[in-house]
Amino acid sequence: MKAMQVRPAQKLLVAAISGIVCSIAQAQIVTPAPVVANANTNEVPEVVVTAQRTAALASRTPVAMSVVSGEQLRDIGADSPATLGPRLPNVHFDQAFSGLRVTIRGISNNDTTDKGDPSAAFMQDGVYISRPAGQSANFLDVDRIEVLRGPQGTLYGRNTTAGLVNVISNAPTDVLEGAAGFELGTYSNRKVDGMINVPVNDALSLRAAVSGRKQDPFLNNNQGTPHRAGMDRDERDARLSARWKINPDATLVVRYDHSITEGNNDRFVPDTNFYTGVAQGAPVWKGGSTDERLTNSFRPFNMTPVQGWNDRRIRGLTTDLSWNLGPATVYYIGSHREIDQQILQNYYYRVTPAVALGVNNHYDGHNEQDSHELRIATNGSGPLSAQGGLYYFSEESDTSYFFTGLQPVGLPPVYAFPLVTEAQSKAIFGQLTWRVQDGLRLTAGARRTEDDKSRLGSTNFQQGPTFNPATDRAQLNTASLNHRETTWRLGAEYDVAPGALLYGSLSTGYKAGGFNDGCLAGSTGAGLTCPAAIAVTESALYYQPEQLRAWEAGLKSRLLGGRATFNAAAFYYDYTNLQLSGNAIVSGAPRILTRNAGQARSRGIELDGEVRVGSNGRLSYSATLLDAEYVQYSPNGSVSWAGRSLDRAPKHVYMLGYDHRFAVLGGQLNAGVFARRSADYVIAVPSQLLEYRIPSYTSTDATLRYAPDGASWSVLARVRNIEDKVRPSIIDSFGMTTPTAPRTADLRLDVRF
Repeated sequence: MKAMQVRPAQKLLVAAISGIVCSIAQAQIVTPAPVVANANTNEVPEVVVTAQRTAALASRTPVAMSVVSGEQLRDIGADSPATLGPRLPNVHFDQAFSGLRVTIRGISNNDTTDKGDPSAAFMQDGVYISRPAGQSANFLDVDRIEVLRGPQGTLYGRNTTAGLVNVISNAPTDVLEGAAGFELGTYSNRKVDGMINVPVNDALSLRAAVSGRKQDPFLNNNQGTPHRAGMDRDERDARLSARWKINPDATLVVRYDHSITEGNNDRFVPDTNFYTGVAQGAPVWKGGSTDERLTNSFRPFNMTPVQGWNDRRIRGLTTDLSWNLGPATVYYIGSHREIDQQILQNYYYRVTPAVALGVNNHYDGHNEQDSHELRIATNGSGPLSAQGGLYYFSEESDTSYFFTGLQPVGLPPVYAFPLVTEAQSKAIFGQLTWRVQDGLRLTAGARRTEDDKSRLGSTNFQQGPTFNPATDRAQLNTASLNHRETTWRLGAEYDVAPGALLYGSLSTGYKAGGFNDGCLAGSTGAGLTCPAAIAVTESALYYQPEQLRAWEAGLKSRLLGGRATFNAAAFYYDYTNLQLSGNAIVSGAPRILTRNAGQARSRGIELDGEVRVGSNGRLSYSATLLDAEYVQYSPNGSVSWAGRSLDRAPKHVYMLGYDHRFAVLGGQLNAGVFARRSADYVIAVPSQLLEYRIPSYTSTDATLRYAPDGASWSVLARVRNIEDKVRPSIIDSFGMTTPTAPRTADLRLDVRF
């Protein structure tokens, strides 16, 4: 057992928790005023969010955040995280073949295996989803998505150093209603989705939502085989929800969701589709048409590619209870989720700067996670308000990887990794807000977390798909760790004007540590021992937790009588032990290795807002300036990368959108255009000392929606990526490059009843 200790800020945690008792005693029991739509339709509408775990207006929430409604998702055609990313400031959502990768303010993670953890938490209805494969499910019947930028360690826990994404689905209501949507588009895109909401009686309401989508591949196969190429879609999603009003003060919402994804998971092309000079260690962007970049012409000399496929099934059950006890409300969220996934992929596997192999990867994995959170939050308008609670999370992943085609590098016909990884996390947290005077509020919060993590399995050198002790050999992979950490937050907010909030905070966050493949000399497990000849050192086996201290100040304001909003945030991050992963040779065989990058810094400014133009126009804008770089980092122990930029951290990004409503043919015609202009940025492979620079680009989308007055239907046309330019979104250690989507167009019909 490996124990890593840090000195906690325990006094702050005790103060925050004990403040709950004081604030309950002082609370004046009041009924919160309902939030109503703006009477003046020319005003920018207010949005209610739960970013601080209690309902509040976004304009009064002291956090840098973006909120996207379900209607906006439908209009822009964002039905998955990867399609939403370009609309968010300082955020990248990249869909790799191994799952979703989230980058916020230059902070990311590139280990999507069962032993890795994200830097930004992804949540579904308040439930943390640990595996990137489980974060890839489509958006279904969504009320809104809240994207919080910056560490959220106090209220949301570990692995939120970069921020978090919370997808909030619609709960059952008391209204009998339904909706259906039908889409047709380029690449033979076709989609059907629907929803029905049924109030059974005064206490019980049910809601069901379904979606099915198919799309032909974006990629082209020029390998000389008849196989279907990758970046296709064949997906089915469903959710059944029930809301039970136990009594006037208590409500229970239960949700069950099921997702099936099939198709070809070969989502990549060689990096040479975009770059020259890779073999020389200096990639240079090269010209080429979109069709050329999306064509896989790699013909491996060592094997013939096979038909790739993917079968992923995700199931989840969530219970969400809220009970208003007068002075305080008690909340409980419990969830059980499972992922089953089987994959056969054709790798482009570069083994030397000038030589690449064709390798088949067979993957079979099962993941289960359980989580429980019990939280209490005070009600009322007294000088003190507080919330706090207990959290428990457990996860088990049972996975098997095996690779074929590596004989040219001296490995046997089958190179396999059967592994079982377990993780548990327990936490106690609290946050206290003191209304010092009218307009001035101070906040203090802390969270104490204990993590246990273990892994047991082997690296097998086999002659066939099944391990044979007589002919095959196995090397032990085993490790375990325990870590305790206290994260905290201090904040202040001041109402500088009736429509302006000024806030500032100092907070910390951390991402759990972990382990690489291998074993310590003398360790045992799975019937194997670890001899000194194949053992790794403790520093090579384990990597340390990623830690962050962040300073942030911001302004949220409503101007011109509510017809305009302006938000600004400035931040400075000090990162220690940033975790970076890549391919490396360990004990004579290639493996994924994670190392700590010493120190990194991220600082920047974010501006965004909205302006109502006349009575029918809406202008949205954002501008981000970002300086994210390594302060101290040597990828190989001798070369320094100090001063080099972090991945996906463009120096500046500008976004501008305009929508206008016209009265046409007895109805309303809404026309919109959105453009994103990004500076260049890098995607690096530190283990290979490679930096791939993505040139600056502009991407433009357009929508046109018509709804007859008083009708129950509407029709929507949209085009995304009008320029039809693609670029790498993922480049891994082997040179496999996942491109962004080309230009797409589709037509959608919506019917409500």
